[in-house]
Amino acid sequence: MSSARRHVHSEPWGDPAVTEPLSDNTADVIVVGAGPAGSTTAYHLARAGLDVLLLEKTAFPREKVCGDGLTPRAVKQLVAMGIDISEEAGWLRNKGLRIVGGGVRLQLDWPDLASFPDYGLVRKRDDFDEQLAHQAQKAGARLYERCNVSGPVIDDRTGRITGVTAKLGEEKREVTFHAPLVVAADGNSTRLSLAMGLHRREDRPMGVAVRTYFTSPRHEDDYLESWLELWDRRGGQERLLPGYGWIFGMGDGTSNVGLGVLNTSESFKELDWREVLKAWCASMPEDWGYTPENMTGPIRGAALPMAFNRQPHYTKGLLLVGDAGGLVNPFNGEGIAYAMESGQIVADVIVQAMARATPAQRELALQHYPKILKDTYGGYYTLGRGFVKLIGNPKVMKIAAQRGLTHPMLMKFTLKLLANLTDPTGGDAMDRVINGLSKVAPKA
Repeated sequence: MSSARRHVHSEPWGDPAVTEPLSDNTADVIVVGAGPAGSTTAYHLARAGLDVLLLEKTAFPREKVCGDGLTPRAVKQLVAMGIDISEEAGWLRNKGLRIVGGGVRLQLDWPDLASFPDYGLVRKRDDFDEQLAHQAQKAGARLYERCNVSGPVIDDRTGRITGVTAKLGEEKREVTFHAPLVVAADGNSTRLSLAMGLHRREDRPMGVAVRTYFTSPRHEDDYLESWLELWDRRGGQERLLPGYGWIFGMGDGTSNVGLGVLNTSESFKELDWREVLKAWCASMPEDWGYTPENMTGPIRGAALPMAFNRQPHYTKGLLLVGDAGGLVNPFNGEGIAYAMESGQIVADVIVQAMARATPAQRELALQHYPKILKDTYGGYYTLGRGFVKLIGNPKVMKIAAQRGLTHPMLMKFTLKLLANLTDPTGGDAMDRVINGLSKVAPKA
């Protein structure tokens, strides 16, 4: 494979007079992290003919904390990557979202749109991520598993990142990889971004997701289920928490049961969210099976970095995608769709930049990446940050759940808003209102 590789620019980015030898450790682009963001980035770059190194610190299959539910936005990205999403290939389709709260259960189908399919999917993350990584490999990306990136290689003259150092394999052999561009797809912790001086913005919301699996007769539910009222009834008192619970049937005899909570409440740091999840599950009907003896794995938790909480998304040869760039939707905690979309966007930017004739022209193209992200999501995420502040108030959340759920038309609008599912042109009145609000909101 290496002999047929085509390097568009094997020389350092700003100095075409110096060349590097073609080697297995040199590429056009290095992508750090083979989650949905990294694998999607690598897939689209490889499809465009670039030589891509995809570095994953663990080995597949591997566990990740997730609700495992995919909205139509994520489905669209899977289709674009040529993934077989048939039921025969092990995917479970869902028709929409069932919302529970305020004593009401409301079943809403995914909207019928030209821009997105009208169904979602469910798939366990260990298997899901592996499929995406192998699809990138099939497209030509070079995947290294058990490759733990330890830091950036920085050009002393320019301050640009020109590669990464890593420990490879079980023996943790130290290696250095070189490329003129590096994509950070290493998740919320994103040690690579931190090493390049990019820190988390404290003025952006952060969430926590905790989940586990239960053997359950509800495993074939064809609706994702979201509970808008998350009550903590321990200790003989009732308090409404800022977040939501979910129940997703996995189709394999189990349900994924979890909760997502925002850091906007006073109770965020003081509560043990694993204990809250246990108490919430204990309040469910017994025949659903969400009991300790039916639990098939431990309760695990993960952070949800939202609304561009790390910026800029491009600096000195480093581009951020997915959770590394804080692309989780603040309205609903969805991360996979935005990880994959940002991967496709960044790949297009890099391909166009690589085709420019001079370093200055290439840099101009790359500097456009943060603006594209803000034009695409900025206004919508600003609306989401306002929404997060509102639902951080238990009184607001209670009124919204009790009164909003009794109006199906209002909830249909809310579903489109929360799931970010509208047609950008030619949509209905709801689409035009949501798109209009997103356009006028500041793109911070």
